[in-house]
Amino acid sequence: MEVLILNKKKKVIISISTLLIVISTVLFSLAYRYLIEREETPVSANNTTNVSESTNQADKSEATYDDWNYVRDDLEIKIKKVESGSGDDKVTYFVADVQIKDTSDLYSAFAKNKFGRNIVETTSSIAEENNAVFAINGDYYGFRENGILIRNGVIYRDAAEREGLALYSDGTMKTYDETKTSAEELISQGVIDTFSFGPALLENGAAITNFDNIKIDNNMGNRTIQDSNPRTGVGIISPDHYVFVVVDGRKEGYSKGMTLNEFSKLFEELGCTDAYNLDGGGSSTMYFMGRVVNNPLGKNQEREISDILYFK
Repeated sequence: MEVLILNKKKKVIISISTLLIVISTVLFSLAYRYLIEREETPVSANNTTNVSESTNQADKSEATYDDWNYVRDDLEIKIKKVESGSGDDKVTYFVADVQIKDTSDLYSAFAKNKFGRNIVETTSSIAEENNAVFAINGDYYGFRENGILIRNGVIYRDAAEREGLALYSDGTMKTYDETKTSAEELISQGVIDTFSFGPALLENGAAITNFDNIKIDNNMGNRTIQDSNPRTGVGIISPDHYVFVVVDGRKEGYSKGMTLNEFSKLFEELGCTDAYNLDGGGSSTMYFMGRVVNNPLGKNQEREISDILYFK
């Protein structure tokens, strides 16, 4: 009888131990995937110096500016706050019209100036560390393991997955299918930055409006993103003439956000020839001259992200 009891106790102990090992393994796997900060090695080891580190801050004494505008010989920024609708249908968004004379004035930067997983800071922190005049959040590349990732002319990742955005050294911008090219080929064509989120919002200058079943983020259950949400997007009117839009949302009476259909139509109305949807939700942030212009999620609280697109 005692032997039988001991055997039962051993089985219970073994079962509990096995369960604890499984739980610990799962928890560590999740922490490694989503929490533990770690640097990674770029695909291309050449020229890995962050452009922002090797370029002196522009002399702002040569610029004229106020809370919504900034003008100097090589950079002009005009920001407009727009409110439409009322009550539950109210939408608040911010449009930044940016013109530059030299494409080298357009930069991207990583949180803490490090490439890797779970390395995050707020948009404003990354912007301030890189002497940015203006910045928006990027594609949150650190949230996923795939996509073609080129930043400041350096190849960091070459794992084609979705519809991407390419910024070229001649001041142009195009959306493209990552699965039909490679990072090396894009570099040879003059690409200096790529972003991997999506989808594209315009085709030949016309709004794309068949987003009802569009899905992204394969590593998160391939969720749909069509509903009204905070949004961040970038468009182009002509070479070196960009439009950046940040839509606030999820705050009743302030802003409900936009659907992708509404977002694409907005870029069409703004006169863009190409436009692309970047990371949204709590990530959607616009920074200008030392302050966050919009109101993330209506809480005035920034989410920590992995990267920004900026001018300085």
